[in-house]
Amino acid sequence: MKEHSKNQPYKLGIDLGGSKIEALLLDHAGEMLWRERCATPAQDYRAILDAIQQLTLQAEAVAGQNLAVGIGTPGAISAQSGLLRNSNTVCMNGQSLYHDLQQLLQRPLRVQNDANCFALSEATDGAAADYSMVFGVIIGTGTGGGVVWDKKLLSGRHTIAGEWGHNPLPWLQPFDVLRDCYCGKQGCIETFLSGPGFAANASALVQLNMNSRQIVTAAEQGDAIAAQQLEHYYDQLARALAHVINILDPDAIVLGGGMSNIAGIYTEVPPRLQRYVFSDYVDTPLLAPKYGDSSGVRGAAWLWL
Repeated sequence: MKEHSKNQPYKLGIDLGGSKIEALLLDHAGEMLWRERCATPAQDYRAILDAIQQLTLQAEAVAGQNLAVGIGTPGAISAQSGLLRNSNTVCMNGQSLYHDLQQLLQRPLRVQNDANCFALSEATDGAAADYSMVFGVIIGTGTGGGVVWDKKLLSGRHTIAGEWGHNPLPWLQPFDVLRDCYCGKQGCIETFLSGPGFAANASALVQLNMNSRQIVTAAEQGDAIAAQQLEHYYDQLARALAHVINILDPDAIVLGGGMSNIAGIYTEVPPRLQRYVFSDYVDTPLLAPKYGDSSGVRGAAWLWL
């Protein structure tokens, strides 16, 4: 099928999340024309496909024409097998998602990892629109990332470019508690910087049995033990990002996901980068996302930029 639809005035993005599926219709300038959400039938693969089809048809009724579809999904499609892998919506793992959607929709289709879509959104017309090399970071219930160069997504030979969360946390400190990761390795960055990882580290160190949001709130209210755990988190994040800077040296890093809402990250992490980055100075800006949790669905639409 020819991809002539990429030049059409409307862009349809669909963000396939663990709890919700969101669809967004943009015009050529990136203005929202229509948005709709529905609950994700997370245990039923076929029902997920049907929900995506219904959202596509609703968007086309608004646009008055057939649309090319961009979809962001957790996990990635293997370039070798064509099957989805590493999705936390586990019923989708091992499925031929791209093929099945193409057969169902009969529309031009592009599918990318949700973190890639986040990075593309913020690099296209978001917080990092004025930068060439952009690394987009997701720190939420998991960790992920994406790389964008001159507003073009770099997905890599194995479609895993930006998957920094499944590298080991570098330069380990006494307060880093090694734990097993769901990927089968130990000490992955995700086990420290995700919301559950942060809470688990604090629980193991000082028996602080709170979730990540509660720890941050307690720290902001003057709880010394919680504040210490937050200091640990800032240092862990600085080490993990320094690893990226040493390899990629991006012009800007945009943070997304629930943990990116911690205000102290943007003041406390940058000074710590100098300890770990292989340079005589570090001025890489850390940016809060312009579009927040809507960046993923916008990035899915921009797959047809």
